[in-house]
Amino acid sequence: MSQSGFVTVLDIFLLNFEFAVAAICGTRTPPMTMVATVSQECITAYNDLKLSKKYKYIIFKLSDDFKEIVIEEASDDKDWDNFREKLIKSTTKNKSGVVGKGCRYAVYDFEYSLATGDGVRNKITFIAWSPDDAGVQPKMIYASSKEALKRSLTGIATELQANDADDIEHDTIVKTVSKGLAG
Repeated sequence: MSQSGFVTVLDIFLLNFEFAVAAICGTRTPPMTMVATVSQECITAYNDLKLSKKYKYIIFKLSDDFKEIVIEEASDDKDWDNFREKLIKSTTKNKSGVVGKGCRYAVYDFEYSLATGDGVRNKITFIAWSPDDAGVQPKMIYASSKEALKRSLTGIATELQANDADDIEHDTIVKTVSKGLAG
């Protein structure tokens, strides 16, 4: 309820949303929150990527209990196809223990040359990987926790939402990240 004591349209929407989430997740009462916390290791590794270029990318996932965002892998491997394959092949268990396609968050330090020949640019890109055929429950929790992770990672230049393998083709991503300026 709003601070004035009146129920607002937003209050009603949020309450209905919580009940809808509860119904989808198979619980009788809405969850108090579905936002996972961000582990300190995520922030430390991100700062290592950003400041010291220790990593080329970091893939984040939700812990098995869906309560914390943790690092799945931090790597200095510059091969985009290896990174892409890790996202595509990721799996997640739902709260019932059933394994299915997995959602992930990732940051990737893109490097590209300008078409004008004016040099090389770097942009740290946040990728929210949520395959269309992933389970509803994990997708809901990943979607609701994304902002918490992004707020913890300062200096992200671009954000991308990817839902299928075509969304994470290298040329497509570079075109988006460079705003069409890559050569």
